Amino acid sequence: MIILTLNCGSSSVKYALFNTTANEMLVKGIVERVGLSGSFIHQKVGSQEIIQKFRCDNHQIAILYVLKLLVSPSEGVMKNISEVDAVSHRVVHGGEEFVESTIINSSVEKTIADLSSLAPLHNPPNLQGIQAAKAVLPNIPHIAVFDTAFHQSMPEYVYRYAIPSKWYLEKKIRRYGFHGTSHYYVSQRAMKLLHSSAESSRIITLHLGNGASVAAVKDGKSIDTSMGLTPLEGLVMGTRSGDLDPGIVLFMMQTANLSSKETDKILNRQSGLLGVAHSSDMRDIEEKAIQGDEKALLALKLAAYRVRKYIGAYFVALGGLDAIVFTAGIGERSSHFRSLVLKDLEFFGIELDQEANLEAVCGTQERIISSNASKIKIFVIPTNEELVMAQDTERIVNRIDNKNIKVPR
Repeated sequence: MIILTLNCGSSSVKYALFNTTANEMLVKGIVERVGLSGSFIHQKVGSQEIIQKFRCDNHQIAILYVLKLLVSPSEGVMKNISEVDAVSHRVVHGGEEFVESTIINSSVEKTIADLSSLAPLHNPPNLQGIQAAKAVLPNIPHIAVFDTAFHQSMPEYVYRYAIPSKWYLEKKIRRYGFHGTSHYYVSQRAMKLLHSSAESSRIITLHLGNGASVAAVKDGKSIDTSMGLTPLEGLVMGTRSGDLDPGIVLFMMQTANLSSKETDKILNRQSGLLGVAHSSDMRDIEEKAIQGDEKALLALKLAAYRVRKYIGAYFVALGGLDAIVFTAGIGERSSHFRSLVLKDLEFFGIELDQEANLEAVCGTQERIISSNASKIKIFVIPTNEELVMAQDTERIVNRIDNKNIKVPR
C-alpha cells in the first residue's frame, strides 16, 4: 500500500511517502514558508536531495507541488498520483473524542475545528492541510492520527486537575499530553530491545526537541505525561516555560498590565531556553556553555534538572523502571545533555556508558548507552512518527476494505 503522510503547520508541510508492503520510506520532505515570501521545498529520496523555490500562497498549492514532484520524470518515485492509496494526517489535539486514529469525514473535521480552542496554534493548520489534500485527492481515504490519542489511557486521577469540577465538565480542562505518536513508537521499540512483552514493561520516554515531553509507559500504555491541557506544561523547552507557579502569571498580568495575548506570547515564544540563555538552539547554548557563558550554563542545568525531576517522579509512578529512552533532536544528538540529565542517578541503578554515549551522538541507529553495571537500560532511539502514521492508516484502510465501507466525504 502506498501512503502519503502529511504534517501541516501554520507555514510548513512535512510529508513522507511509504510503501507499507515493502516497509519502505520512499520519500521525505518539507515545504517551508507556506503563505510567506521565499517559499521552497526540500525533498530527500535516498541519498539524493533537492531544494526548489516556488511561490506557495497556501496549503493546497503546497500539496499540489508535493504531488507534482512525486510524479516528476526526474525527481519523482511514482508514474501517476493515482498510485497513492491513502493519506495520513497528523492532528495535534483530539481531545477526549478520539482515542485512536480515525477516518476523516465531515463530522471529524467539525470536531477538529471545535478543538482548535485547545490548540489554536496547531489544529487550524492541521485542518487546512486536511481540506487541501481532500480537494486534490478526493477519492481515497484520509486518516487523522492524533498526538493526544496515546495518552488517553491515563487514569482519571492523573489527567484531572484540582480545579472546580465544572471547568472539566463544561470546558474539558484536563491533562491531554502530546507527542503521543513519538512516545508510542519509541516505547514499542524499547520493548523489543528489552525482549519484553507489553504486559511487563516500565519505560520512561524522553522526547527532547524544541518542544519536549516525558511519558511514563507501563505495560505498553501511557499512564502519565508531562504536557497538559496544552503543550506549555512540563519540561523547559526551546521557547516555552514549562512548569511554573500559576501565581506568576496572575502577578505579571496585574503588575505589568499584560493582556492574555501578550502573556501567551511570552510563555510560549519568549521563555524556556530562550528566556534564560537568549537562545533557543541547544547547539548554540552548549557551545556558549563550553566557553563559560553563565547564562548558557544556567539554562543547561535548569533544563536537565527538570528532566531529572520527572524521571524520579515517574520511577515512582511506574513502581520501578526497566528502561529510559532518549529521542527527538536533542535526545538523539546531544550526548552532553544526556549526560547532564542522568548525572548522579547511579543510586537509582541508572549508569551511563560514557564512551557509548559519545559514540551515539554521530549515529542515527538505535543503540544502548547504559553501562554493563546499570540495572536500568538506557537507549537512544530515533523517533519515526511518519512510520506510525502510515502503519495506522494501513490498518484502518484494510478494515474499511474488509467491511466494504465507502470512503466518507
